[in-house]
Amino acid sequence: MTLALLPQKLRNHALAAGRPHPLGATFDGFGVNFAVFSEHAERIELCLFAEDTRTEVARIPLLERDGDVWHVYVHGIVPGAAYGFRAYGPYKPEEGHRFNHHKLLLDPYAKQISGSVQWNDAVMGYKVGAPHEDLTFDMRDSAPYVPRSIVADPMGFGRGDRRPNVSNSDTVLYEAHVKGMTAQFPGLSDEQRGRYTGLSSPPVLDHLTKLGITSVQLMPVHTFVDDEFLIDAGLTNYWGYNSIGFFAPEPRYMRNGDISEFQQMVKGFHSAGIEVILDVVYNHTAEGNHFGPTLSFKGLDNKSYYRLNTGGRYYDNDTGTGNTLNVAHPMVLRMVMDSLRYWVEVMHVDGFRFDLATVLGREAEGFNRNGGFLDSLRQDPVLANVKLIAEPWDMGPGGYQLGAWPHPFLEYNDKYRDGVRKFWKGDANVAELSKRVLGSANQFDHSGRAATSSVNFVTVHDGMVLHDLVSFNQKHNDANGEGNRDGKEDNYSDNMGVEGPTDDTTITAMRAQRKRNFLATLFLSQGTPMLLSGDEIGNSQQGNNNTFGQDNPIGWINWDNPDKDLLAFVKRLIGLRKQHPVLRQKRFLHSRPRNRDGIPDLFWRMPNGERPTTANWLDENLRTICVEVRTSSDTPAYEASDDVLFLVFNNAAACDVALPPNPPGCVWEQILNTATPDDGPLCVTGPTAQANANAVQVFARTPIT
Repeated sequence: MTLALLPQKLRNHALAAGRPHPLGATFDGFGVNFAVFSEHAERIELCLFAEDTRTEVARIPLLERDGDVWHVYVHGIVPGAAYGFRAYGPYKPEEGHRFNHHKLLLDPYAKQISGSVQWNDAVMGYKVGAPHEDLTFDMRDSAPYVPRSIVADPMGFGRGDRRPNVSNSDTVLYEAHVKGMTAQFPGLSDEQRGRYTGLSSPPVLDHLTKLGITSVQLMPVHTFVDDEFLIDAGLTNYWGYNSIGFFAPEPRYMRNGDISEFQQMVKGFHSAGIEVILDVVYNHTAEGNHFGPTLSFKGLDNKSYYRLNTGGRYYDNDTGTGNTLNVAHPMVLRMVMDSLRYWVEVMHVDGFRFDLATVLGREAEGFNRNGGFLDSLRQDPVLANVKLIAEPWDMGPGGYQLGAWPHPFLEYNDKYRDGVRKFWKGDANVAELSKRVLGSANQFDHSGRAATSSVNFVTVHDGMVLHDLVSFNQKHNDANGEGNRDGKEDNYSDNMGVEGPTDDTTITAMRAQRKRNFLATLFLSQGTPMLLSGDEIGNSQQGNNNTFGQDNPIGWINWDNPDKDLLAFVKRLIGLRKQHPVLRQKRFLHSRPRNRDGIPDLFWRMPNGERPTTANWLDENLRTICVEVRTSSDTPAYEASDDVLFLVFNNAAACDVALPPNPPGCVWEQILNTATPDDGPLCVTGPTAQANANAVQVFARTPIT
């Protein structure tokens, strides 16, 4: 459409060539520069919409092309304007091309997105149900059924914000869901529930600061799509691992549709000294496989944005979601890097947890820790200074890469989760526990990596919550509508004799102590601890270990009847970790003599005080182990500490344990016992102490005063 053919309202909006950078819609105070990448398109049009965001008022061809970036400048357009693109080119799925100008496309760089996908066959690029399936061409307009990109001007809202810059050794992660955390949180208004504004409200911040949390890790907040099969089942994509906009905050969590609400949330967390880490999904998009919708990337340049096979018709599916983003393509890599920088520089977040991260490190030859994306990330001056956490696996060949990531990555450690669960259930011996307590050095102690590299967790969003872990032997996912076939089978859970809720006081006491054992092990281990939101108050999901579609009380945290004793115990554990530097060391412990005094940094001991033999470590029935911990032998003198702790892990009957000898003027003081959680410090004057049955105990070397 030429300027003369524009509607009267837009005729005064003069057009200009514009610039190929930055990509996306950029407001400069006078108008908006639109720039979009497509290597294989033959023509691209900009569609502008009226204030109702539904009525199309103009189509403007992007006549300027610099390399593979198409662009135009439109004077007079202001923030809030709704727009989209239509891309013309070959529709040849068997060659990887799926251009269909009848489909309105989201801007991959949109900073704000309005509306949601309405599942109608018109959102598909092909004729649904046709004999030749996706090789057919659908000519229906998808505009009535798809979201709109919105021009946004996000600069300036975060002024005065200061990052907490929490060191890895001081970090306590807390995985949370925006709505799940706030939907039933006490003291919030209806407008705050399920919103960014509620998550950083004074009541929530008060809870987190008193708990001792340093870093909140938010489940996906990039704009995402509710899958059609979930909508048909009366569910939604609650977790959000189905991104369609890598720059735009999810609008369902906004109160007024203003992205500044996200920035204000971050600023609120920072004012409380808490970092914000985003769980990001750059491994795939919501466009699915060859039968999926055409919403953005697929219609703009399918062959560039996705990894394809069989000539191009089909998608590599290393993610289990139907497609895999092609981060090996320079412009796709650029998009991911631009997105990460945007969330740091403009939205002020403090780091990222990369979902199915192996996808991002996979090159033609397989996973490469020095591949293009990982090298780009580590050399970037903006991103090199934020927290980077990998979920070190995917579903592709050679996808499991625990311990293979380069510095400064931290990694989710599923071996920690499984090993600790197995030990306290009675399915693993002390050798397995010892590896996990020392930060899984066998996985991570290489290439100058720190002892904080392992993100230790007992529970996480995908799986049983802590209360259910000690209350159910089996998953109970019937509400998911898949006949209880979904979700992990190997939970290593233990109901202590009754499946689900019970009034049996003996069983409830056993469950409470098992929870304390899990939590004590977590916060006494070297590495970076992560707590799942709600575990601190005994939240239950009724045995459902896969609540990805449960945007309802099953998936939300129930704050109505919190376990106050458990909450107090978690606060105590986090406080203990902060008070004792030996529990949060930067360097691994290997029983080597320290430079400062020649004393080894670590002593493993049997209950009788003797050093474990090889036979002891191999004994499948050994369930009690003790360890004396000091500052690492590699710790510089100026960071060395006189802090000494003696830890006892006993998953057997009560027994006496020999306490290590003390230097003159010192005694051992019991500062924690999961069997008697209300006890205060207890001075032990004799050479032995009783290890309670099925308990964790901590003794601190204390000067006699």
